[in-house]
Amino acid sequence: MNAAQRNYALLAIALVLGIAAPFFFYPLFLVKLLCLALLAASVNLMVGYVGLLSFGHAMFYGSAAYATGFVVKEWGWDGAAGILAGVGVAAAIGFVTGLLAIRRQGIYFSMITLAFAQLVYFCALRMPFTGGENGLQNVPRPMLFGVVDTTSNLTLYFAVLAITVFAFWLVWRMVNSPFGQVLKAIRDNEPRAISLGYRANLFKLQAFTLSAGLAGLAGAMKVLSTQLATLVDVSWTTSGEALLISIVGGLGQLLGPLVGAIIIGSMEHYLAGFAELVLLIQGFVFVVVVMLFRKGVVGTLKSLLSKAPAAHAGPLERSVVTDRPAS
Repeated sequence: MNAAQRNYALLAIALVLGIAAPFFFYPLFLVKLLCLALLAASVNLMVGYVGLLSFGHAMFYGSAAYATGFVVKEWGWDGAAGILAGVGVAAAIGFVTGLLAIRRQGIYFSMITLAFAQLVYFCALRMPFTGGENGLQNVPRPMLFGVVDTTSNLTLYFAVLAITVFAFWLVWRMVNSPFGQVLKAIRDNEPRAISLGYRANLFKLQAFTLSAGLAGLAGAMKVLSTQLATLVDVSWTTSGEALLISIVGGLGQLLGPLVGAIIIGSMEHYLAGFAELVLLIQGFVFVVVVMLFRKGVVGTLKSLLSKAPAAHAGPLERSVVTDRPAS
């Protein structure tokens, strides 16, 4: 089985498990995991494929949650329209933030995104329609496209699953397109990419805006499932959690955010009774992953699987696999 076949097999297994999961686990818990995975995927897009470390993705996640919750609750919008409104608000904030942030690199880029995130947090705290410290409560679950009734937890889960699958396909399509190849070139050697005629800042701005919209999609679905948007959604700790999930799952891996979300989200859910010990255990898991799984869980497993044919082949076949000249 070659790499492409292996990837398709893993995706098929993940899809089958996703369809069967709500019959064994609480649907709203699974919706939370999907939203975390989508948020982490937006961070993974920037860090793993563009090489820009953002500490401010919570502002896109939280602002979309507030925007979607407001238009659904106060204006009575359809769920699909509310989600689009949240994605639009997040993408707009991402575009404005990116105009300034992409002019810098490294820690300076990270600090600019963190500064904008704190500004959004202050606005969420002070603006009257956000509910301040109480948050935006009692957000109704609307119809999706006027036909899908999301008041049922099971129906809501499958709707969120379908949207998440589409979003991950979009990310896969993006990173494997010519646009994605340019992003990887900028990540690996930006001066060389510029010397070849690519406008690096424009590509980074486009990627940052798309990443913001993706995080906004996660926030919009989160508020419709929990019926609540709070200051936690725009807090820097949410950005840190998304980054942690991406690293644990594997940066630059399509399924890395999903696996990381399952690991970290399950720990938060099933160890909630241990209070502050959850953070201690998460820190321990993070240290173990960094030391033993340098490419994250998914990246390490893929590396082991890619070495399996050479390990099980005979002497002649092994020499062909290991000594084949680079093309």
